[in-house]
Amino acid sequence: MFVARTLNPPLAIGLMLSATAFIAGTTLLAKAIGAGHLGPPLHPLQISHGRFVFAFALFVTVATVLRPRIQRPDLRLHLGRTLCGWGGVTLMFAAVAFIPMGDATAISFLNPVFAMLLAIPLLGEKVGRIRWSAACVALIGALILLRPTPASFQPAAVLALAAAVIMGLEVIFMKKLAGREAPFQILLVNNAIGVAIASLAVIPVWVPPTPAQWAALAGIGLLMATAQTFFINAMARADASFVAPFSYATLIFASLYDAMVFGTRPDAVSWLGAVVILSGAGLLAWREARLGKQRTSIPPTSGAAP
Repeated sequence: MFVARTLNPPLAIGLMLSATAFIAGTTLLAKAIGAGHLGPPLHPLQISHGRFVFAFALFVTVATVLRPRIQRPDLRLHLGRTLCGWGGVTLMFAAVAFIPMGDATAISFLNPVFAMLLAIPLLGEKVGRIRWSAACVALIGALILLRPTPASFQPAAVLALAAAVIMGLEVIFMKKLAGREAPFQILLVNNAIGVAIASLAVIPVWVPPTPAQWAALAGIGLLMATAQTFFINAMARADASFVAPFSYATLIFASLYDAMVFGTRPDAVSWLGAVVILSGAGLLAWREARLGKQRTSIPPTSGAAP
């Protein structure tokens, strides 16, 4: 599921856009299950359990056929990364049952902002004016989407915000894992640990799904596994600074699916909040790309990067 790196920017764009369509598809199915459209609503813990079980089954099948070389994994980092990934996706599945998919997806784009903030105490990184400004802009967008007035406040949006924080912490673990292990091994180990965690967590709330819910749970797992594979292959075929911005298409697909299937259309507040968040996240991505180029062309220097 992972091929040798051959730079091909057009293919990278296609792979990334496909990944975003699949990711939005998992959110759509999670909403259908959690909001009771396919039978009695299932608990978010059961939905995330299905996501890991079926994704792991696919990766095991591929590993059986391809027989990739597996090196000794760093289980401490994998456990931390998987706990955060499981917690983040569970909170997202809980959020989309109550708020528009576009709002939840837009809030999830705060995860690089929280990753930047967490990198200060956890990785010792220094943050300058531009990155602080980007973080503030994105957080203002989140505040808009939270609609913090007594008449319009969306408590479920806090779940999406918490998911973004936890997924930001996941990025920290991913940074530590980067370059240490093969991408397919990371996916295989991540989903194996995820199955163990999700299986323990789901015991108190598990109920027999309906046939339609079983199909949707399988769809979530298979779509997520495919999205992860496409994402990794996209990043392997172009510079991250070039292809990463196309991941924001997830918001477009999520809003489109929500409108087509559930008839939910973003209002003016949703559009405003999403634009503000994407502006902040885009500014942060641009600055990270500039910093990456500087690190490859000049010796490292001390002090905060603006």
